[in-house]
Amino acid sequence: MAEAAAKTPISRRNSGEVDKYSGESESAALMIFGFLEESEWSPDSSCYSGDSFHGGDIVEELEEEEVVDESSCNVEENKAFWESQEQFVQATLRRSSSIETKIRHAVKDALKEINLEGIGCDCLGPVAEGCRNCRQREISDRLRNAGYSCNICKSKWRSSTEIPSGEHTYLEVVDSTSSKRGETIRVVIELNFRAEFEMARAGEEYNSLIRRLPEAFVGKAERLRTLIKILCSATKKCIKDKKMHMPPWRKHKYMQAKWLGKCEQNSSSVNFSAKNLDQQAPRKHRASLLTFDLLENMPSLHCSTAIRVV
Repeated sequence: MAEAAAKTPISRRNSGEVDKYSGESESAALMIFGFLEESEWSPDSSCYSGDSFHGGDIVEELEEEEVVDESSCNVEENKAFWESQEQFVQATLRRSSSIETKIRHAVKDALKEINLEGIGCDCLGPVAEGCRNCRQREISDRLRNAGYSCNICKSKWRSSTEIPSGEHTYLEVVDSTSSKRGETIRVVIELNFRAEFEMARAGEEYNSLIRRLPEAFVGKAERLRTLIKILCSATKKCIKDKKMHMPPWRKHKYMQAKWLGKCEQNSSSVNFSAKNLDQQAPRKHRASLLTFDLLENMPSLHCSTAIRVV
């Protein structure tokens, strides 16, 4: 028996035990892993409880913190942008040469006189309330009487892929006596400068910036170029924040074309004087062919001019 038992293979001898234990171990493993799965996903387990680590909550909190940080950064950047724009505008407007200051005072005095006197114009209304052209002509005449070479300029530009065609009139004083090098200084006068940059649905930051602009601008073309760049940048920022469409007449190139493009100069004083002479010249009396019979029969009848109709 011992030899038979000894000759029996170990695998065969323990096969029953192995099968027995394998079944028990398999069921035990299922119980263990099943318990782990239930404890891992069960709401009653400590792993799922709110007191323990929960990845979803942490991710949501991190996302909320990122949104808050991003919004705070946007607010700070927005505030810094508008503060810098106001500083740039003020610094540009403070700079002024002697010729700019003199012309600015002359324009200011002329506007005061026009508002007080209410001089009539061709549009049958007072200049202060009349059309833009009559007001420009009146200012130009007064500046010419003060000794400045002032002209009414009319700029025209063609349409392109970015901006439409248009035209604009403004005043310009050309001076070559103030420059030490003999250079010609071009001073632009825009009587409605602030109104050119006003917008109906603009934000408070933009409106605050525009309120710092003078109603009438008087300055060199180079200074105006810098100011246009600053204001157009603010316009673009305001329209983007409001999620509005950028109108072509608000673009930088369109604004530059108004005052810095090619223009036609018209001497308002010459045109105005010729017009007055034409109005004040006495009209010649004219006579028709019938008048000749009267002249022959009545020599005492005086008629300065007679026209023979053929």
